[in-house]
Amino acid sequence: MRHSTLRPGLLVSLKTSVMGNVSYQRRDIINEASHSKWETDRIIADPAEHEAASKARNAARSLIAKVCTASAFGLLCPEADSDKLEAAIKDARKITEEFNSKAALSRVHVYVITGKVASDDVEAVKAINSEVRELLADMETGLKNMDPKVIRQAASKAKEVGGMLTAEAAARVQIAIDAARASATAMVKAGEQAAAEVDLSTIRRIKEMRTSFLDLDEENEIARPVEKARAVDFAKG
Repeated sequence: MRHSTLRPGLLVSLKTSVMGNVSYQRRDIINEASHSKWETDRIIADPAEHEAASKARNAARSLIAKVCTASAFGLLCPEADSDKLEAAIKDARKITEEFNSKAALSRVHVYVITGKVASDDVEAVKAINSEVRELLADMETGLKNMDPKVIRQAASKAKEVGGMLTAEAAARVQIAIDAARASATAMVKAGEQAAAEVDLSTIRRIKEMRTSFLDLDEENEIARPVEKARAVDFAKG
């Protein structure tokens, strides 16, 4: 029996843009058949409005992103948080509508497309498992190289992805995160004096957690039946 590591949720495609208030002027410096060179000037008609537009765009994007989990495949939102996502999208659009109603030259837009991700979606489970394995592998690399920065970056990303995992799977990832962060903290405290030894016990623990996210489809799938045909005896002519 295959146990899914993925919580049902939504794949969120988010696009934000600022239009208007910016123009470009190009000047050709060299324009020959074998050689071209030019300069481009970017001109903002109203710098204050452009800055306000960028802030509105970032604020709108942040509202939506913070209720989602960032992954290598885009933003993911657990199904249980779909109401929060819907509210965030509405609030984000209010921000852009309020800005656009007052701006003279700029327009801010927010576009969101969502698609359902089922917990038994084989490809989705493989994708998430792959990302978890890579992040755990990054933690191992950080530990082997005695690099707290790499460890903490990978741990933070793994924590985010953990939001889309089942409780059991998330708990396994959390064990690795806690162990890696503790080791990173010890490295920082030890400083450069440490002829500190590589934390082999933590590496083993993370490796065990990483193994639990391997895809075992080949072993779980039922073997295709082999058709048996009756042998044909071709008589010699």
